[in-house]
Amino acid sequence: MNIALLGYGKMGKTIEQIALKRGHKIVLTVDKDDEGYDITKADVAIDFSIPMVAFQNISNCINNGVPVISGTTGWLEHFDKAVAMCHEKQGAFIYASNFSLGVNIFFELNKTLAKMMSALNQYHVSMEEIHHTQKLDAPSGTAISLANGIIANNNNYEAWKLDEAAERTIPITAKRIADVPGTHTVTYQSDVDTISIEHVAHTREGFALGAVIAAEWLVGKTGVFTMNDVLNIG
Repeated sequence: MNIALLGYGKMGKTIEQIALKRGHKIVLTVDKDDEGYDITKADVAIDFSIPMVAFQNISNCINNGVPVISGTTGWLEHFDKAVAMCHEKQGAFIYASNFSLGVNIFFELNKTLAKMMSALNQYHVSMEEIHHTQKLDAPSGTAISLANGIIANNNNYEAWKLDEAAERTIPITAKRIADVPGTHTVTYQSDVDTISIEHVAHTREGFALGAVIAAEWLVGKTGVFTMNDVLNIG
C-alpha cells in the first residue's frame, strides 16, 4: 500500500517504521504547517496530527476519495460532520481514540465490568490516565471512551468530569509524566474492597501497529467503521 502520514511527530515516525516492516510504502508525510500536498498519490491516509488540523486533514482525504483513519483526539466537535461527509462522498473512515489492539480489548472488558457492577450501588467508580508531557488534551480520548463505555452500560452514571467528583458522575484524574506512552485504570471502590482493571502501554509500537492494521483493513471498503469492525469484536 501507498500510505500518507498526516502528522509526522513521534507517532507518525513509529507508524512509518511499522508500515515499512510490513511491506508498505510511505509516499507522503505532512506536518502541521504543510500545505498544497497531493493526497491522491496515497491508497490510504493515517492521521495522527493535532486537534486544530485533524478535521481539515480528514475532509481533504474524504473529498479526494482516499480512505482515512484518524487517531487524533480533541477534535470530536466536528466528528458528526466527518461522518456525514463520508456517507455523502461514499468514502471510508475510521476514527479511534486508541488503535492499540490491547486497548480495544480493554474497552470491551470495561463495558462488561460496567454491566456487572450496575446493580451494586455500594461501589463508586473512578478513573486515572497517565500520558507523556507532550500530550495536548486532557483527559485522553481513551479515558473519555472508557467513561462513555461505563455510562452506556451502568445505570448509576450519566457523565464524567475532570478532577471532580459529583453525584452520578465519573471523576477522571489526568496526569502528565515524561515518557509515559499511556496508562489507564478503572477502579470500583466500596467500603470493604476495591476492584480495578488497568491497561499499561509499554511503547508506542502497539498504537502504531493497530493503526497500520486498520489502514490495511479499510482499503477497498466504503463506510464509517470502528476498531471493533477491524478486530471483529464487541
